[in-house]
Amino acid sequence: MTSPLSGIAASTGIAIAKAFRLENPELTVEQQQVGNPAEEIARFDAAVAQSAAELEVIQQKTAQQISDKEAAIFGAHLLVLSDPELIGPIKERISADSVNAEFALQETSDMFITMFEAMDNEYMKERAADIKDVRKRLLSHLLGVKIQDPSMIDEEVIVIAEDLTPSDTVQLNAQFVKGFITDIGGRTSHSAILARTLEIPAVVGAQNAMATIRNGQTVIIDGLEGKIIIDPDSATIQQFEQEKSAYDAQKAEWAKLKDEPTLSADGQHVELAANIGTPKDLAGVLEHGAEGIGLYRTEFLYMGRDAFPTEDEQFDAYSKVLKGMNGKPTVVRTLDIGGDKELTYLDLPKELNPFLGLRAIRLCLEMPELFRTQLRALLRASVHGNLKIMFPMIATIEEFRQGKAMLAEEKAKLLEAGIAVSDSIEVGIMVEIPSTAVMADVFAKEVDFFSIGTNDLIQYTMAADRMNERVSYLYQPFNPAILRLVKMVIDAAHKEGKWAGMCGEMAGDDIAIPILLGLGLDEFSMSASSVLKARAQISRLSKQEMASHTDRILALSSSQEVEAYVKGIS
Repeated sequence: MTSPLSGIAASTGIAIAKAFRLENPELTVEQQQVGNPAEEIARFDAAVAQSAAELEVIQQKTAQQISDKEAAIFGAHLLVLSDPELIGPIKERISADSVNAEFALQETSDMFITMFEAMDNEYMKERAADIKDVRKRLLSHLLGVKIQDPSMIDEEVIVIAEDLTPSDTVQLNAQFVKGFITDIGGRTSHSAILARTLEIPAVVGAQNAMATIRNGQTVIIDGLEGKIIIDPDSATIQQFEQEKSAYDAQKAEWAKLKDEPTLSADGQHVELAANIGTPKDLAGVLEHGAEGIGLYRTEFLYMGRDAFPTEDEQFDAYSKVLKGMNGKPTVVRTLDIGGDKELTYLDLPKELNPFLGLRAIRLCLEMPELFRTQLRALLRASVHGNLKIMFPMIATIEEFRQGKAMLAEEKAKLLEAGIAVSDSIEVGIMVEIPSTAVMADVFAKEVDFFSIGTNDLIQYTMAADRMNERVSYLYQPFNPAILRLVKMVIDAAHKEGKWAGMCGEMAGDDIAIPILLGLGLDEFSMSASSVLKARAQISRLSKQEMASHTDRILALSSSQEVEAYVKGIS
């Protein structure tokens, strides 16, 4: 047995299979002079056309088999192929200096990749990854080098790769690919997110997997602990087969809770909801027995396209989700664009710090027609289900009042035009800015509900970018400062007879759940695949007992002390 490797547990589960190395193709580029630049440009155009045709097929396949959200990745790749700021300079280089297309492509794309990678904005850094993925496809056509096709794998394997591009990952057939290991990447990389969507085990950031693992070697991947065992002996295989059976049996037990309400051991009900990005995510919500949708991220409707969605397009999407939920509560977050999410067709001026700039509700209030179109679509769809509307990134009570006033104005116009609108729409806010958490008692008098967005609340409270590796240690969900803010929000809501939910990553964390239950959180919203596990955990916890620990937990000094304390009581 070779020495084990370890990495980041990116997708849960255990798999045992032989290794399949997904090699990076040899795409060596040399500068050459060409006699006829026009012919070289035509050769480049042909490579662009071939690549675009392939990407359109992958995009359609992804939309059909996974979701529109993941398919949007390839919409971005197609936009790279048609981007005149990239394609134009490549052709100009060929024409002006009579160089071969491969060299012009490599040189020009290197310049853009270096520029994007140097930016602080995580969204712009992802553009560098998009350009690399597209360049690889273009070079394979220009050089006549065949890229390994992951969709052709037809036996049970664990894929080993330095990294998986989005187009690699969506071509993995879960029937045969039992898991994957990559040398680089983190829990929030595209490949990790897709692994969780496909529900296959994955370990990323393993660093030496490609240097260590050969084709055909037996590999065990433990996506629960981030372990990788190479060439295991029979005793080790037997041990992990037992662990896999135990995990699969546990999942089967969780599945029995699909149609059950979420009750704590002392009979207290809380609501378990799921987060979604598109109507196609509904299938997962229903399959995993979520009691509602706690966060419908509407921005995916606006991404991967070249123009704003029309009011009717939005109405269709919202109606589909509300009908599919069949009366269960559905919290729709209004457009949250800006920060790390940009629209190529929305030409906003560059900002020094876009995360703290013109984004979400701020952008919507500055561009009222954009906002009103979405509000009208939501109001028209409201008669098809139990709609709750949530404004993101609210920092002041005036922002909430402006948003609510626009909603009321659009509702009045629709009713005057004879268009039906539900009379029971709740309107709330996402609490993700410390000022809003501190002023929760003021907001609670005017909102119908709060939903705490922990990803941003933590980074703004700790003044640390969660994507910056050098300060990522400050991303501390269990820091008492965060927990005290959460308590302030929940207490303020309850004092006014309102409800408080949480839709950030923290809501599905097994250390956080006992704390949040004790704090009195009413709704937990998480990825659909986490719902049943959370329901099982809550069924073993007494809400009253967890509440008795609250004062002690909030008096602790550090995140580490909180984690240790919670592990000792739950």
